[in-house]
Amino acid sequence: MARLTGWLLLWAPLPLLAEETAKAGEIATSGGRAPDTVATILSLGAGLLAVVAIIYGCAWLIRRMGGMTGMNNNAIKVVSVLAIGARERIALVEVGQQQILLGITPSTIRTLHVFDEPVVDAGNAGSSDFARKLQSMIGKSWSAPERKD
Repeated sequence: MARLTGWLLLWAPLPLLAEETAKAGEIATSGGRAPDTVATILSLGAGLLAVVAIIYGCAWLIRRMGGMTGMNNNAIKVVSVLAIGARERIALVEVGQQQILLGITPSTIRTLHVFDEPVVDAGNAGSSDFARKLQSMIGKSWSAPERKD
């Protein structure tokens, strides 16, 4: 039974194929024109340009809308970032009422210190104020040592 169904499915499209071949033969003998190649290429090119324009328009719209995150960005605030090297940074991030000092490299993000009380006010964080408080917390000097010539 399964073989019979398979043969029927295989032979079913043959009458339709024969009908299309007959119509194509009638067009060729009756002097009908074949589709214009230049018009087809121009139509396809215009469609391609429209699709590319729509893609660029959507990308521009997403950039303008900020990525359409739809999430609450008030929960986490980056208070300050300090570049240590070419690709290394130290960032002070505020989550709720807690501030976290993070070390950021291209391969990892590590927690350096979790502050119990806020070190810097997130509303008016100044870079010199942050550097001074960070220097006092860590105990290192960020300025270059003086030369004795």
